[in-house]
Amino acid sequence: MHKAWKTDPAKSLKAGPGFTLADVDPASTPGFKGDKKTGEEVLAADAADLAELQQRLYARGVEGDERRVLLILQGMDTAGKDGIVRHVIGATHPEGVHLKSFKAPTAWERRHDFLWRVARQVPAPGMLGVFNRSHYEDVLIQRVHQMARPEEIERRYGAINDFEAGLADRGISVLKVMLHISPEEQKKRLQERLDRPDKYWKYNPGDVTERGFWKEYQEAYQIAIERTSTDAAPWYVVPADKKWFARIAVQRLLDGVLEGFDLKWPLPSFDLAAERKRLKKS
Repeated sequence: MHKAWKTDPAKSLKAGPGFTLADVDPASTPGFKGDKKTGEEVLAADAADLAELQQRLYARGVEGDERRVLLILQGMDTAGKDGIVRHVIGATHPEGVHLKSFKAPTAWERRHDFLWRVARQVPAPGMLGVFNRSHYEDVLIQRVHQMARPEEIERRYGAINDFEAGLADRGISVLKVMLHISPEEQKKRLQERLDRPDKYWKYNPGDVTERGFWKEYQEAYQIAIERTSTDAAPWYVVPADKKWFARIAVQRLLDGVLEGFDLKWPLPSFDLAAERKRLKKS
């Protein structure tokens, strides 16, 4: 871990018992001693380590190792999910990454249980899976806008816990990250999308509409974190007003999971000396 980290994010950002979202300052940088410049240096310096760990995971998967990682990114609009994918996951080998962004369910998907489409996107052995939004939309937006009955929303919390526990039993490490942004910072980012022609395409008028439900979303996140932060799949709440901090925090969390695997490069399944001789003669 880089020396600029005073505390491992796996400890400082974990939503443990008694966690209160309202107590988290979205502009803070828990456990990190340094400014934006230092953060950018950490992101660049640690990118190679993450890439190698991810490639080792992929290589082990090819050899039959069942372990894999599923990174779940949640947060209000503009919180930085796409930036995490681009600047953190983008440093890894794309062949070993399975990225899925869950939009509103189709008519066909609505004919099944809410977890049906999610289960179909679980990463294969050796893969780094990334959900840019996920099954948590079904207890967030659907709770806020009352798109499902209260009793159904309640059922889903338990279903999510059972689902994620099952993933852990299959060798899938679930890393759940909520990017916590302030309404003031979100407004700045939305304004930037209106001011810059290269960002028009990212602007969604619906994002302004959803700002009117900010309090309700914070309550929905609080409840979801309370009900579904488990030993098998804990939540990590990352302050996201500072994009650079959110990126290095997620990078470090991923590094920590992969380092915990103690991954070694697979040994050759062939006679190494004999193959060297064959190649030399070819």
